[in-house]
Amino acid sequence: MVTWEELEDRCLHCQNCALADTRTNVVFGVGNRQADVLFIGEGPGEQEDLQGEPFVGPAGHFLDVMLSVIDLHRSNVYIANIVKCRPPRNRDPLNIEQDACIGYLRTQTALLKPKIIVCLGRVAAMRIIDKDFRITRQHGQWFERAGIQIMALYHPSALLRDPNKRPETFVDLKRLQAKIQELCPETFSNVF
Repeated sequence: MVTWEELEDRCLHCQNCALADTRTNVVFGVGNRQADVLFIGEGPGEQEDLQGEPFVGPAGHFLDVMLSVIDLHRSNVYIANIVKCRPPRNRDPLNIEQDACIGYLRTQTALLKPKIIVCLGRVAAMRIIDKDFRITRQHGQWFERAGIQIMALYHPSALLRDPNKRPETFVDLKRLQAKIQELCPETFSNVF
């Protein structure tokens, strides 16, 4: 097993797909590397590409609000993406791009050993939970893979575009809070 530092170095020098040609920065991940809760998005946007950190644009600010609603902060969790480089014009990452990058996320997950994974949006849920996942019908439901509890929430950018989805997301967040309280309550106090 590689270390976090070795994995990040490999990722920063990755040339496995065409996204490497257009990136400003590799967006490896951020947060507590001992966290029990892992949030996974689809890929970096413009601000993330510029700053090299996931969820720092408007959707990231809204994610911070979502976390605060359930007494969490970025320092309590780990945040990563399926792909580590920005797809042009923020389009969904292609399967070939996801395939080229998924090994990095798998290794991050193996190093982290989370008890809970939260997929942010349809693309992440389709890759992590089920290729036929339907976010509008299955958000907030719990799934189990290899002993890890997994849930999908609407992507923060979808909630910015459609505030009508926020009440049901609040319910999903409270379900997440209850699951964290059940499986890893120390998450609420692990601020580093």
